[in-house]
Order: sequence, then C-alpha cells, then structure tokens
Amino acid sequence: MDSSYLTDPIILVVDSLSSLYIMAVLLRFLLQWCGTSFYNPIAQLLLKITHPPLRVLRRFIPPIGRTDTSSLVLVLALQMLANFVILILKGVTVNIGALAILSMTDVVALLLNIFIFAVFARALLSWINPGAYDSASSMLASLTDPLLALCRKFIPDVGGIDLSPLAALLFLQLAKMLVLPPLQQLASLLS
Repeated sequence: MDSSYLTDPIILVVDSLSSLYIMAVLLRFLLQWCGTSFYNPIAQLLLKITHPPLRVLRRFIPPIGRTDTSSLVLVLALQMLANFVILILKGVTVNIGALAILSMTDVVALLLNIFIFAVFARALLSWINPGAYDSASSMLASLTDPLLALCRKFIPDVGGIDLSPLAALLFLQLAKMLVLPPLQQLASLLS
C-alpha cells in the first residue's frame, strides 16, 4: 500500500477538528466584538468550548480596547500548529516565517468564509421565515448588521428589495480574490 494510505485520513481528521475549533474561537471573537448577547444558546456553546484555553491566555495577554487579543493569538497559534502537523505528515518542511504567513492566510480565508456564509444564511432565512426571532437568526443579525449597514449606505432601496446582502457577498468574494493570493505567494516565496 501507498504511504499516503494512513496519512491522508489522519490529515483529514487533524484538519477537520482543528478547523472546527479555530472557527469556534474566531466566532467567539467576532460575536464578542459585534456585541452579541451571550445569553444566546449558540453563543453559550461557543463560550463553553473555548473558555479553558482562553482563561489561561488571558492571564498573559491583555485585551486592547474592545479587541480580545487572547482569542486572536489562540486562533493564530492553533492554525500554525495545525498547519505544522499537516505539513509534517505530508513530509514538507517549512520555516517559521512561511508557516506564520500561511497560517495568517488560512485565518483570513476562514474569516471571510464565515462572513460569506453568515450573509448568505441571513438572506436565506429572511426569505424563508421573515421576521422570525430565534437564537440563530439573532446571532446572524448581530454578526452581519455592521457589514450590511455599510452596504446599505451605497445601495439604494429598490422597490422594497434589500440588495445589501448581494453587495456584501460580492465585496467579500472580491476581498478573497484580492487579499488571499498575495499572501499565499508570499508564503511560498518564504518557504
């Protein structure tokens, strides 16, 4: 059998579990930054699963204003660790600078994907069940309201149809296309 017979499933598990946990920490950071109520059941889940490592980090890394820097440090450290393990399993060696840039690129991509899916889900929920109030729609609203409010400043109301989600999705896709490739190229140059 090929040597990748066991390494590919291990890489899949490491990548999936690390990505889910990193997303949970990043969501906690975003929801805290947006001022979401943490009495929301989904927010409570995020608090419970991310609190143990953040409790330790907050002893050493203070917040800067409203920014929970310990969450950002944890996200970047976990992404670097996950990328390091995956690269080792693939048999690739990379220096610390390239690993840091690669990890930062992955975090930025995850951040943009979170916003893309949140805007899309909010638009979909507004079509399926407009005016409903539940924990998921409340969390999506608090996460996407700043971005959609910015888009509404530039896009006029067209016959009662809100085109701000479409503009936000277009903006986020453009950001992915313009921001991520230079970071990926920088990481490949450093390796």
